[in-house]
Amino acid sequence: MRVQEAIDTRRAYRGLAPVEITDELIEDLASAARLAPSCFNNQPWRFVFARDPEILARLHAALPAANAWATAGSMIIGVSSRKDLDCDIHGREYFLFGAGLATAFLVLRATELGLVAHPIAGYGHRAAKEALGVPPDMTLISLVVVGRHDPEATSLMTERQREAEPERPERKPLAEIAFVDRYGEG
Repeated sequence: MRVQEAIDTRRAYRGLAPVEITDELIEDLASAARLAPSCFNNQPWRFVFARDPEILARLHAALPAANAWATAGSMIIGVSSRKDLDCDIHGREYFLFGAGLATAFLVLRATELGLVAHPIAGYGHRAAKEALGVPPDMTLISLVVVGRHDPEATSLMTERQREAEPERPERKPLAEIAFVDRYGEG
């Protein structure tokens, strides 16, 4: 699969079915993330690949009802970092950008492998950090739910999620997000 095809194919599906999570799969996804660019090659990201049923149960308990669909995933990846692990340029929290780039590489590789890797922000931060053993001084930026897309797996979704699942959500027009030479000009 070419990069553009992975970009076009990638969807944050909620209808998930189990997939086998092997050591090789984890290494493959981590290797893709590791190759992402970062400020001075600091590589500020840290990933915890949770596949153990006990750890997953603790993560599931940290999810709000609207994210019940995530319990069907076979793995949840915790994405974390810390400000001092990356560049400090004029007070910008660049570590968040770096972790985002690495997560995007991981998501695209999962897509290429025929998997869904759905990043979420809705979870109990403290409970998720404890479940994953993320140190207190680290920021748990996101959880990424991994599974195989199953269009029939809708029982854990809200009615609104079931209605939205079949179609890719609308994207903003390019003129609203991309400018040439100056902000707001196209």
